[in-house]
Amino acid sequence: MTARKTMVVKIGSSTLVEDGELRRDFISALASQARDLCEAGWNLVVVSSGAIACGAPLLGFERRPADMPSLQACASVGQCVLSAAYDEEFRAVGLLTSLVLLTRGDTARRTSYLHARDALTRLVDLGVVPIVNENDTTAVDEIKFGDNDTLAALVSCLVSADLCVTLSDIDGLYTANPSLDPNAEFIPRVDKIDAAIIGSAGDSTTTVGTGGMITKIRSCRILMTAGIESVICSGAEELPLVRLANGEQVGTRFVPPTGRLEIAPRKLWIALGDSAHGSVTVDAGAADALVKRGSSLLPVGISSVEGSFAAGDVLDVRDASGFVLARGIAEAGRDVLELAAGRRQEDIAGNHLLAALANKPAIHRDNLIVFA
Repeated sequence: MTARKTMVVKIGSSTLVEDGELRRDFISALASQARDLCEAGWNLVVVSSGAIACGAPLLGFERRPADMPSLQACASVGQCVLSAAYDEEFRAVGLLTSLVLLTRGDTARRTSYLHARDALTRLVDLGVVPIVNENDTTAVDEIKFGDNDTLAALVSCLVSADLCVTLSDIDGLYTANPSLDPNAEFIPRVDKIDAAIIGSAGDSTTTVGTGGMITKIRSCRILMTAGIESVICSGAEELPLVRLANGEQVGTRFVPPTGRLEIAPRKLWIALGDSAHGSVTVDAGAADALVKRGSSLLPVGISSVEGSFAAGDVLDVRDASGFVLARGIAEAGRDVLELAAGRRQEDIAGNHLLAALANKPAIHRDNLIVFA
């Protein structure tokens, strides 16, 4: 018996909501695709934006409010509308949906991360189509994912997805923002996300969502590291999910390197489960050791430290140009790392102020994920 595959689809607010109205026709078409995917051996998980965009007009707001209590109120009302629409349209084709609301607080702790993974996996095993969204009603800035592109990447890792698809208001990645540069060229396939690819990502051109192309690219990079293919394409495409499942070319496909080892769940949690509390910039030698040799990060390779963080917090690791190479858990707080930066281990061992790093690196390789 052929094993079933899992697809995660992320749907942006601009695709779901038009002129303040929820597009029931879009959800109905999505449900039909979900049924066809199910019959073809695919499970589907939906990461859905749109709660705030649905709730705002119902509460009398002509545009997206700016203050947090109003946004939370809009999300609370809009989530009911969204959930009802998904339930009705998917039931019409014989599929059951569930509602899963997450915040970064649910995944920043590893135990909670694993509980979320187990719940989603069980729902999928039972043939349910989970509808996942950020819990905007209770989330505040400190615990928000900030955009559902990041949430979709997290969910894809949680359910060990075979493919993550982002349905957007743009048909894929271009060499520049096509709305500003008429010479921008479409990029059908990406095998490595480097500084040039990230530089080509433009800002969001809509007012109903929170994410732009840059957040999508960053999420695709994490998925490539996890060995998960991803696609960015237009929500206006005809049957995009079914066509992708059949191997057709739709949008821009991000293909992970071949032969990569499976990334340990703990490292995926480091990459996605919590936001970075700070960053360290490393010299060329340290960058090479991290990327090519899988080494731990030693204090001697650190050239500068930014942010306010304590031992155990997640840090971004940047090269001299500012490009994020990796992410890991700090073995010491900001003050200690800043004092230890550029020093060799024998110098650190002789300084009682740096006792926390006397016998260990700044970030251990077991607590470090290097991005593809």
